[in-house]
Amino acid sequence: MTTDNRLQTSLHSLTDALPIAWREALSAPSVKNALTQIADYVDARVASGATVYPAAPYRALTTIAPQDVRVVILGQDPYHGPGQAQGLAFSVPDDCRRPPSLRNIFKELAREYPDAPTSPANDLSSWTAQGVLLLNTSLTVEDGQPASHAKRGWEVVTDALIADVARQPGARVFMLWGAHAQAKRALLAPRDDRLVLCANHPSPLSAMRPPVPFLGCGHFAQANAWLENHGRPAVDWASPHTGVARQGTFGL
Repeated sequence: MTTDNRLQTSLHSLTDALPIAWREALSAPSVKNALTQIADYVDARVASGATVYPAAPYRALTTIAPQDVRVVILGQDPYHGPGQAQGLAFSVPDDCRRPPSLRNIFKELAREYPDAPTSPANDLSSWTAQGVLLLNTSLTVEDGQPASHAKRGWEVVTDALIADVARQPGARVFMLWGAHAQAKRALLAPRDDRLVLCANHPSPLSAMRPPVPFLGCGHFAQANAWLENHGRPAVDWASPHTGVARQGTFGL
């Protein structure tokens, strides 16, 4: 059965319900204007009959607080097919056919950790429970139209989110995969407690191409080694799926 992941709640109301810590990160006038602009647009598109995904665009933010983020994995925009996008970059429900980008992510994990389980769950909730922020540069998309909500305000919003996480004390890793993600590199000035890893997007169109092929990038093992060297726990990338029981908000 395909999960109904269509957006059916006003984006304005979902924005108003964000946890306080993230609302504060989005409080600058220019960011609030961008939020209003994208929410107006998305709500109008849904009202006109457009199919917009996912049902919970802010899920990545409601499962983790800014100060608890250890790793940021930045994608482009949500999957644009029915039953796929669930508000976490690259993640899909377990009963959904595994998208090619996610297959390549697991292929790279198997290469870096050959002794770990070879078939992690499609739903990456277990990563978010360990402090991994799975964020896209745009948080909504229309059915069958990749990047359809790009350049309509989301980029200003996600810039503010990334900048806020980057300001938090403590060691963090930022994984920027593909050109859209790497456009955020300017927000991440060099710091002793910050590691920025760049590679091509895991999509089959780019995963093996130069300048930095995703397959063979070694990002997962590099991130863990760096975190441990800076006194933070490593991420168990092959940890069992934790499912909806771990989707509760961290505080409003």
